[in-house]
Amino acid sequence: MEVILLDNVDALGKVGDTVKVSPGYGRNYLIPKGKALLATRDNLAVVEARRAELEAIAATALEAARKRAESAKDLVLIIKAKAGSEGKLFGSVGPADIAEVATAAGVELSRSELRLPEGPIRAVGEYPVEIVLHPDVHLDLTVTVEADGADAA
Repeated sequence: MEVILLDNVDALGKVGDTVKVSPGYGRNYLIPKGKALLATRDNLAVVEARRAELEAIAATALEAARKRAESAKDLVLIIKAKAGSEGKLFGSVGPADIAEVATAAGVELSRSELRLPEGPIRAVGEYPVEIVLHPDVHLDLTVTVEADGADAA
């Protein structure tokens, strides 16, 4: 299926590009989220007429993401979690937990913006986290997981 992108989509294309995607991805994600239109002659004309407006919106989103990245670049996150005597956590620390701690620290992040390359954190230590604020704005962060003082043995 061919679609016209209305927004920059990571690893797919930029505003106004016509790309081929699988029908499920187009119908179930891109079109309902407003990121694309079906590639028809009428829609091509609409997108060409609105291209400057769409590019301005994309530029505004990019600038906002860069400002958020600037505010988050010095962020130090320390998460206290219940752990056993060997440092293994009772449960795990995931993107939702990290987003909650970051928001409490004053940097608004959603769990969908966080990438944990090693998967959920299951032990005490330092872990890399990638923050993806925009397809063109990525930020690396280190999250430290410490044993909760009351439960550490």
